[in-house]
Amino acid sequence: MVRFLSRRRLERSGPVEVDKGRPVLGVWRLGDWSGYLLPPALALAALTAVWEAWTRFADVPTYVVPTPMKVLERLFGDLGFFMGHAATTLQTAAIGFAIGSAIAIGLATLMAHSRFLERSLLPIAILVRITPLIVWALMFVVWFGFGLLPKVLIVVLITFFPIMTNALAGLRSVNPGALDFFRSVRASRTEVLLKLRLPGSLPYLFAAFRTAVPLSVIGAFVGELFLGNRGLGSVIFVAHSNLDMPTTFSAILILAFIGISLTVLTSLLERRLLFWHESFIAS
Repeated sequence: MVRFLSRRRLERSGPVEVDKGRPVLGVWRLGDWSGYLLPPALALAALTAVWEAWTRFADVPTYVVPTPMKVLERLFGDLGFFMGHAATTLQTAAIGFAIGSAIAIGLATLMAHSRFLERSLLPIAILVRITPLIVWALMFVVWFGFGLLPKVLIVVLITFFPIMTNALAGLRSVNPGALDFFRSVRASRTEVLLKLRLPGSLPYLFAAFRTAVPLSVIGAFVGELFLGNRGLGSVIFVAHSNLDMPTTFSAILILAFIGISLTVLTSLLERRLLFWHESFIAS
């Protein structure tokens, strides 16, 4: 509804003078991208230069810390090998994130409508969350073996709690006037949920997604470290055991790239869908 009203206002107001330095309705130009990408690119280039100079002038052995050039040579020399394992890690992270998000939003919806369910389910969720992942990994080995399922469950465990808490806060942070209006027209609970609570909770959900998306990659890595022979976690475990630091750093580099890329995509999707929110209108 807010999106519709925003478009109607733009149509009625006619031509609008736009600040050239700001994106409008999620549309980004090359100048906007450069402002966000150039600073981290320069910082990364400086860090790489310092790393290269230190390893060369201090004569650091490759089995301790390899030079950036040796890492890149290893990475691009066997790119298919790393991409295959990266695809496995990404698949595990994506499936676990999707399942964890569904469970988290479902539980938050139930708790938002019932204080009794909140008092009953929240302590259990906290208990699951504070139990170390390694403990769950060891139990999942006994219960489910070494397949895909235990790794996905680890991702579910590490992602569902931040999404659930933010979703619960968002579902309850509704405009009192809007809620009174829905009640005055005798809207059902389902209508209030779908047309008021869920749209209003989107800023909270995307804030949680920005946290949970990199956590899903970490969860997949932990699962592969203990429970599998595929994925970047397994590559790092084997390479580190053999003191193969170029392979270890190459896999770490790909993990970082996956996490950063997914976080950026989440932020872009948020800006695209929530252009009407005051946090983007004011920025």
